[in-house]
Amino acid sequence: MLILADDLGYSDLGAYGSEINTPHIDALANAGVRFSNFHTAASCAPTRAMLLTGLESHLAGVANIPEAIPDYQRSAPGYAGVLRSDVPTLAELLQSAGYQSFMSGKWHLGAAPQQLPSQRGFIKTFALADTGADNWRQQPYLPIYAEANWFENGERTDLPDDFYSSKTIVDKALEHLASRDLDKPFFSYLAFQAVHIPVQAPAAFRDRYLQHYNDGWTALKQARADGLVRAGIMLPAAFTHAPTTADWDALSEAEQAFHSRGMAVYAGMVDAMDHHIGRLVAYLQAQGELDNTILVFLSDNGAEGSVISRTRPGGPGFTSAWFRSWLALNSYTTEPESLGEKGSFYEIGPSWASASVGPLAWYKFFAGEGGLRVPLIISGRIRGQPIATSGAVAGALTWVTDIAPTLLDLVGAPNNDVDFSGYSLTPLLTNTDASLRGPKEVVGYELGGNRALYQGPYKIVYNRFDAATDQWQLYDLANDPGETQDLAEAMPDRTAVMIAAYDRWADEHGVLPVADDYNQGMQVMLNGFAQRPVLWLPFVLVGVLIVVVLLVFLVFLWRLIRRRAPA
Repeated sequence: MLILADDLGYSDLGAYGSEINTPHIDALANAGVRFSNFHTAASCAPTRAMLLTGLESHLAGVANIPEAIPDYQRSAPGYAGVLRSDVPTLAELLQSAGYQSFMSGKWHLGAAPQQLPSQRGFIKTFALADTGADNWRQQPYLPIYAEANWFENGERTDLPDDFYSSKTIVDKALEHLASRDLDKPFFSYLAFQAVHIPVQAPAAFRDRYLQHYNDGWTALKQARADGLVRAGIMLPAAFTHAPTTADWDALSEAEQAFHSRGMAVYAGMVDAMDHHIGRLVAYLQAQGELDNTILVFLSDNGAEGSVISRTRPGGPGFTSAWFRSWLALNSYTTEPESLGEKGSFYEIGPSWASASVGPLAWYKFFAGEGGLRVPLIISGRIRGQPIATSGAVAGALTWVTDIAPTLLDLVGAPNNDVDFSGYSLTPLLTNTDASLRGPKEVVGYELGGNRALYQGPYKIVYNRFDAATDQWQLYDLANDPGETQDLAEAMPDRTAVMIAAYDRWADEHGVLPVADDYNQGMQVMLNGFAQRPVLWLPFVLVGVLIVVVLLVFLVFLWRLIRRRAPA
């Protein structure tokens, strides 16, 4: 059972030092191994491609989310934005070993009929094709989609009246398991929308946290750093705030209350996901299957730091009136009292996101550890025997491409001669002090122009943000996981060697450069406009109307001035 959270930060679980209540996920951690140095891409679709194929994202055809790929990259084979048809998925590989595979949740690896999970080895599916959607209703969360594109077994479907994403995703997974052939093993892939924007949660879960975040994001980042130490995940580490973090103390009391309540919704959404994962585990226990099931839990990237909907002060990057107009047209509200409930819209933004990743630097989209390093828990039993050392923490550098070969290794399934980019993690499950990669081996990474390369304890990173970060930086992650001390000037030889290694890696993997003015969020909107211009018609008409009114006013003013001017 492979369980994927969406945009969950490194320290968002109780087992990783969080104040959020996640007893069912924590129980998996206590019975298995937590990974402290596990990495994904900093955005969802590339991670999902690597997770389900074991191949680096450029090799799998998903170098970036399809919504953010500029036209000058689309002709390259690694930039299709959908899984390559000639690359087998984990479901297809397990199918050849006699497994029946099921999928429930967010897919985001292709929306055409031949690209849906029903055509990629899963025999029963309930899938969202988009990058995200509302958690209460069947509607899009951005004006780049005409509708929320949900499919069941390859056909468009309507959501149930009692839909809440975490609940329904588990409901469908349970339906699939109940219908399976009991004589065959199963593979179940659950991909939650939690905690992707819009951040929404039932009031009962939200209300548990209403008093938790009154001290703000600075205090939370420190608390999370301390929690990771108590949980045995990380040694005490220095950290800095991302430059996008606002000054909590500079906010008004009303602004603080608004954002404190919004973060309570986020915590409630994590809590609700854990609650429904508990239903899965209970089902397996009741069916007598828990002692013969492998369970893997991870996040697809770090916490989401975008600001797209902010209608109240409290963070950088306020949006223009056009998006607030779109929210209103789609019956969204940002009123504090209803945050999290049906019809509400909230995203935690860069300040909370920086705290959600604990002492790590940056968050989703960036190549800092806060965007790439996420929780991974592997637990379970095979024929009653535990597959991992209970409660242990593995510190070796690991990557999302390691998951597919690990699962195939654990169940003894053939890999059909796939040359995986990753390695099986099975040696770490019983010897958590072991290393997986040699001291000279490199792991490269690129997404949207942000890039990194790992070698031993060192990492070079290039984040496209401003003059201070638009250059290669070098960090010793063993002693500085918070990436606070740039060693590039102090260690120029190592920096140069690693930059050269990155260039070789990028050339081997078909990495393309991005334009100097490339902005991922802006590219998403531009692509949305180009592909669905009718969605933007109301805003164009409003803009035209404003221009016409302004011209009429200027003509009137000009005539008035002329009339009153002396002869």
